[in-house]
Amino acid sequence: MQAVILAAGEGKRVRPLTHSRPKALIPVANRPIIEYVIDALTKNGIRDIIVVVGYRKEQVTRYLNQLNVPVSVVVQDKQLGTAHALKCAEPKIKGDFLVLPGDNYIDAGSIAKIKNVRNAMLVKEHPSPSNFGVVQLMDGYVTHIVEKPEQSPGFMVSTGIFSLTPSFFTHITENNITDAVSCMLQDGGQIQGVIADDWQDAIYPWDLLKMNARLLVHTPPSHEGTSSRNTTIIGAVHIGKGTTIGPNTVISGPVVIGKDCEIGPNCCIMPDTSIGARVKVEPFCYIGNALLMDDCSIGSHSRILDAVLGEGCILSDHTTTCMSASLMEIEGTVIKPEFGAILGDGVQAGAFTTFRNCIVGNNTTVEDGNRVISSSVPDNSLVI
Repeated sequence: MQAVILAAGEGKRVRPLTHSRPKALIPVANRPIIEYVIDALTKNGIRDIIVVVGYRKEQVTRYLNQLNVPVSVVVQDKQLGTAHALKCAEPKIKGDFLVLPGDNYIDAGSIAKIKNVRNAMLVKEHPSPSNFGVVQLMDGYVTHIVEKPEQSPGFMVSTGIFSLTPSFFTHITENNITDAVSCMLQDGGQIQGVIADDWQDAIYPWDLLKMNARLLVHTPPSHEGTSSRNTTIIGAVHIGKGTTIGPNTVISGPVVIGKDCEIGPNCCIMPDTSIGARVKVEPFCYIGNALLMDDCSIGSHSRILDAVLGEGCILSDHTTTCMSASLMEIEGTVIKPEFGAILGDGVQAGAFTTFRNCIVGNNTTVEDGNRVISSSVPDNSLVI
C-alpha cells in the first residue's frame, strides 16, 4: 500500500515558528512532527511513501533524504489546498492509498485500524471542533462534513487521514479534500468513519506544549551524556551524547535533552520539557513544561515555564516566562489562550525581562531594564 503525506503548507497559525521551517519540521520532543507520521507508517509495513512538499521545499527534501526510509518527493508549486496537493501526487499513485497530514501526530495503532478499510477516514472527538472539519456519522459512516464551522454541530472531527481508492480523484473539483469528500457523498459514495486511538494537531503555537507533553511519554530513557555524581535524575529522562549536567541539578522526567548541551549546576528541569541540541542553561534556572529548540541560551536565575523557544534564542539572567490569559487575534480568529511565551527564532532578551502570555517575533531584541512583554511583538523588533 502507498501513503501520501501532505507537507507543503507553512502552518500560518503557528507563526512565528514557521518563518524558518514548515510546520511539519517543527521539533516536538526533539523530533520533527513528520517523523512521527513516517514512523507510524513503517511500523505498519508501509514503505512506499510519497511526500508532497512546497513551502521551504528544499529544507523538507534535505531532511527526508537523511532518513533510512526511501521517500518519493512531489512538489506543489503553489499552496492552493490539500486536494490540490494530493492531485500533484496522482501520477505516482498505483492503487489504494493513505493520505496523511505531515504536521499532525498519529500513532501506529490508528494506522493499523484504517489501512485495510477502503474509503475511510480517521475521526476523533476534539474539544475545539471549529478548527477542523466536523464530521457527522450514522451507523459508522460519514453523512456530512463541514469545514471549520462557526457553530459546530458536534465534537467529532476529521483527522485529515484517509484510506482511499484512485476513484477519489474524480470527485476533486475544489482545492480542499473536505470539498472532495462532500462531493463523493453527494455522488452516492460512502466513507466509513474509524475512531483514531491517538492523534493530535497543533493548531496554534502554544498547542505544541500539549503535543510535546504527550510525545515525551513515549521517549525511552537514555543517559549518553555526562552527569555529576550529585545530579538527581527522576523518571524517564533522555540525555544526548556530549551533554553535561552540573552538580546539584534535578531533572524530573519525562524530559529529553539533546546533544552537546550544558546544563547547570543547581538547575531544576521539570516534567514535560524538551531541550534541543547545543543548548546552554546557566546555574540556578528552573525550566518546566517547555520546548526549547536548538542553540538556545538561558541566563542564570531564569524561570522558563509554559513556553516555546525557537532556535538560537539568547535570554539573559533573571528572565521569566509566566502563564496568563489574554485575547489574541490569529488569522482573523479572536481567542483567549493561556500560556507563558512563544518566542521565535533568534530572540534576544536583556536581564530581568518578563514574558507574560505573549508571542514575540523572530530576531526581536529586548533591551535591559526590567521589561515586561505582555502583547504580540512583530518580527525584527527592538524593544527599548
